[in-house]
Amino acid sequence: MAESEEESRRAASKEVSRELKTLINGDDLDSLKQLQYLILGRLQDSNAVMSHFNEYSENCFAEVAGDFSRNTRLLKSMTLDLDYIFQKLRSMKAKILATYPDAFPDESTIEALDRRPDLEMPQ
Repeated sequence: MAESEEESRRAASKEVSRELKTLINGDDLDSLKQLQYLILGRLQDSNAVMSHFNEYSENCFAEVAGDFSRNTRLLKSMTLDLDYIFQKLRSMKAKILATYPDAFPDESTIEALDRRPDLEMPQ
């Protein structure tokens, strides 16, 4: 009995697969297969290009990483130096203003004293 069930299942599956083959055009399947191979080739080419670009970028970054870190340290040190300088200038200005109140003109006086042309504004 088990053999007859097995044979009937095989026969049924063969019938179903034969019916499915009649529903699908073989030329369409071949066309889809060719398109899939074309897309696969393009994706592999793109992957190779991206891998090459990543290696190139990694090498370029390795070349300039030392310069970046050195220049970053230099900029931080310059910032600290400038902060110190401006702090000293503010304290000196405060001492001068305490001693000589008229030493620095206010905003209205600055505009009257400054007669230079404004190079940013078109004439």
